[in-house]
Amino acid sequence: MEMRADCPRILLAGDRSSSGKTTIVAGLLSALRDRGLEVQPFKVAMDYIDPSYHTWITGRSCRNLDGYLMKEAAVREIYAHAAQGADVAVIEGVRGLYEGYDGDLGSTAQIAKMLQMPVILVVDARSITRSCAALVKGYMDYDPAVNLRGVILNKVGSARHADKAVKEIERYAKVEVVGTIRRNEEMYLAMRHLGLVPVLEGKTRHEGFKERVDRIRQIVEEGLDLDRIQEIAREAEPLPGIEPEHYLKNDSGRGLSIGVAQDEAFNFYYRDNLELMELAGARVVPFSPVHDSSLPEVDGIYIGGGYPEIYARELSENKSFLHSLQRAHQRDIPIFGECGGMLYLSEEIEWDEESNQMAGLIPGRAKRGSKRIVSYVHGHLARDSILGEEGEYIMGHEFHHSEMQIDQGADVQYAIRLERGAGITNGLDGIQMGNLLACYSHIHSASYRGFPAHFLRACRDLRQ
Repeated sequence: MEMRADCPRILLAGDRSSSGKTTIVAGLLSALRDRGLEVQPFKVAMDYIDPSYHTWITGRSCRNLDGYLMKEAAVREIYAHAAQGADVAVIEGVRGLYEGYDGDLGSTAQIAKMLQMPVILVVDARSITRSCAALVKGYMDYDPAVNLRGVILNKVGSARHADKAVKEIERYAKVEVVGTIRRNEEMYLAMRHLGLVPVLEGKTRHEGFKERVDRIRQIVEEGLDLDRIQEIAREAEPLPGIEPEHYLKNDSGRGLSIGVAQDEAFNFYYRDNLELMELAGARVVPFSPVHDSSLPEVDGIYIGGGYPEIYARELSENKSFLHSLQRAHQRDIPIFGECGGMLYLSEEIEWDEESNQMAGLIPGRAKRGSKRIVSYVHGHLARDSILGEEGEYIMGHEFHHSEMQIDQGADVQYAIRLERGAGITNGLDGIQMGNLLACYSHIHSASYRGFPAHFLRACRDLRQ
């Protein structure tokens, strides 16, 4: 059955990283929701944290779109699937508009052209006025196929500063300025070593978190011409219908229960991965390694990324839950640990001069690394595992500030051999211990079509 997504749509791109687009997008989503609209958010590239804000603000799961990891047909299908029933779709770009892996590949501009999106450019106007016009004109001329329809000036110093910049942009670049945001300390959100603090943690650990987000909405409402932005969104050309290939119902997971760790420590998941489990007939059962005393009765366990290093003490002190996880491994229940999940499955986490015992299912310990690693990965499965069969091609990404130190002399087998990416050691990733597999690589079902199908098959095989 053909899917169509004919709602108005807009993409907000930055002129560079740290232009302030994430905060402006959060305020815009909130302001549109305040107008009674169903708003569908998207994020270019494979970030988890920005989408957590978008999902919380709109009440609709933010979806990731990545032109490096996903074929164009997959990008179009994800967009059409998610945007159904929405009144407007808003995409947040990544880094600068034209930054990509290789030319256009993986850039915000690539997604803008794939989906024929009207683009609004967020410009960091701190310390520049007339130069804003030259910058905007350069962005417009660099790739005329990008439909740049408006500009938002961010971090403006004064009304006079804004007035001079607006006049020069509209005179020289011939594009309208749809908003100006003054420099304001209230426009900043809490940060740490992997970027913004995720929403679940912000709400529980940061006093005044919700009030700060409400204030951002007020500032954005005052600074942007929301009516004009909605008009530009409505002017987007209709997209062709899509015959779904990704979001198809099937019976491969019928009757299975898949436990998924979801709490302050573990919340880096792509909604698409979980939705495909549900479309296969499986029941997704959330659990909390921080708060629950034991695992629920499940056929498989998925522990995604997050910040277990921040909650290491709470995780370590929850001995009854750790024991239930160890018993599940002894029963050979399939366990997939993804990045933060791998840290939790290790012997201990050493962080900021504090050491806490973890599940002990992997012979090694996690420590703070010397640098942050953010990278695409691709390679092949080196052996049969719960992720698939030996030789299958796999793509994903890494996003961590930790490193795994495997115990000297430990007999460790790796299920993934990377041709691009760091992995755990020397391009090897995916520690395999029976039906347990733990890796740094994050996987999206549109970048590796074997997930979650192979994982569900492993769960069913054990049940039979």
